[in-house]
Amino acid sequence: MISPRYAEILADDRQFMALALEEARRAAKQGEVPVGAVLVVGGEVIAARGNERERRYDPTAHAEMLVLRDAAAILGGWRLPEATLYVTIEPCPMCAGAIVLARIKRLVYGADDVKAGAAGTILNIVDHPALNHRPEVRAGVMALEASRLLHDFFAAKRRAGGEFADE
Repeated sequence: MISPRYAEILADDRQFMALALEEARRAAKQGEVPVGAVLVVGGEVIAARGNERERRYDPTAHAEMLVLRDAAAILGGWRLPEATLYVTIEPCPMCAGAIVLARIKRLVYGADDVKAGAAGTILNIVDHPALNHRPEVRAGVMALEASRLLHDFFAAKRRAGGEFADE
């Protein structure tokens, strides 16, 4: 039997991941790879963003990086030790490093990233024993929805012969 507190955490994880998926859908409508992130502290959404690499011409404008920057500015510090970060796909090495450096308490992500995942799929930066911080990680939350969003986005780009056709 699942404890009531654990059941509440599972429900919260789905609720906040649903918000991250909405951010990913918004990003897709802007021509961005559909990845969304939401940062939560004490049950309150502090920041939510989707990818903005294409719009900003910035290779670092991943949803996770933007959310971390926003949250640090809003909360007045770069350390985010009480935060949970929800992201629709497993973070890449850059984002995983930023998650560790920001001292994020929990990372919850949807789909594994078999090409660049750095929370256990390809690399495991978030649980590297040489680093001074390791967030708790929960993978697979609404993974089907997240992977379907990515699959549909890239399939449409391939059909149209767009710039993401090779990804």
